[in-house]
Amino acid sequence: MNKSTCKILSTIFFQFGILSILLSIGTWWFIAGDDPDQSAHAERFGIFVGLWAPTLLILSNRFDRYADKAAELPGAHPDIHEESENDEAAS
Repeated sequence: MNKSTCKILSTIFFQFGILSILLSIGTWWFIAGDDPDQSAHAERFGIFVGLWAPTLLILSNRFDRYADKAAELPGAHPDIHEESENDEAAS
């Protein structure tokens, strides 16, 4: 993966992590009813949705770090890409 792809994935995972937190709170708030069983279900479902947030935020952080080291990633060969651009410019 190149640097821009890693940055895009980092941003997407960060946004989904924040969205997961908001959905967790919204789920707990709006699904809860007067019935104790429904309230308990809303609480458990809200916790379940909220558990996604740490994973998504960790993935965001990991991709951000990979973007900083994009030249060191396997499969990312910036020298080859730059050489082909230089050859095209010389033509």
